[in-house]
Amino acid sequence: MKRKNTRAEKKREKKNFRQAMAKELREHRSSFLVFYTLRILVLVVLVRQLFLRNYEGAFFCILTILLLYVPSWLQVKLRIELPPPLEITILCFIFAAEILGEVNAFYVVIPGWDTMLHTLNGFLAAAVGFSMVMLLNDDERLTFDLSPAFLALVAFCFSMTIGVLWEFFEFGMDFFFHSDMQKDTVIHAIYTVALDTTRTNKVVAVPGIQDVVINGQSLGLGGYLDIGLIDTMKDLIVNFVGAMVFSITGFFYARSKGQRRTAAQSFVPSKKTEETDYLRQAQQGNLPETDAPTDKQ
Repeated sequence: MKRKNTRAEKKREKKNFRQAMAKELREHRSSFLVFYTLRILVLVVLVRQLFLRNYEGAFFCILTILLLYVPSWLQVKLRIELPPPLEITILCFIFAAEILGEVNAFYVVIPGWDTMLHTLNGFLAAAVGFSMVMLLNDDERLTFDLSPAFLALVAFCFSMTIGVLWEFFEFGMDFFFHSDMQKDTVIHAIYTVALDTTRTNKVVAVPGIQDVVINGQSLGLGGYLDIGLIDTMKDLIVNFVGAMVFSITGFFYARSKGQRRTAAQSFVPSKKTEETDYLRQAQQGNLPETDAPTDKQ
């Protein structure tokens, strides 16, 4: 009897969660339209990749579809409310990184695509770090207030940590699986102590490199091939810029206790209210059935 009850409870919990997810997806008209449009586009790309027998591209499409549900899943699971601008930005970021960047090779075709995404990632990661501290500190058992400067510092450090961990991941993929996530850069000069025959740590300059020959065959790149260092440092620098932008605006937002309008205001999640906690409503049997978005945002 216990096992049957447990199975019934689990089935009921899954049903409640699905109902809450369906309601969450339709909570804001603007984010719902973006989600629905992007999902249709991904499905079209998926069909095309299957016709082309590009199964790696098809995998990225399936992964993207799953990732598009993550913002709503987090809101239901963690009982937090993502502002529509933040949710839309996350959805567009996923589409731009996976479908446009990977499947359609925008990382290679469009200069600065990777730089743009890393800058945006720095901004979003700082917003996540900032929000985590505010949400975790929003507890009636805690009686102290956090300094706005401390919140800004934590947001900045969190963003940079995420950026560094991502570069670790790229290096690991390139080192162990021979991929090229750390994109190479063509340069025309190198400065190294490895060519110092005196072994006295003197830098030897090799300027004006126009070609590189390997085993008697020219690479045809017009210069020397840097193997990822420049790309990694550039990614960290633009991540720094994005993190700094949010941290500064987040500082003024926190100092005004949310009264001063800044760029951070539209990117700071909050805790669910009773009216927007759809999982609890589903568990209590009070979730209204509707197929339309509930507001006009």
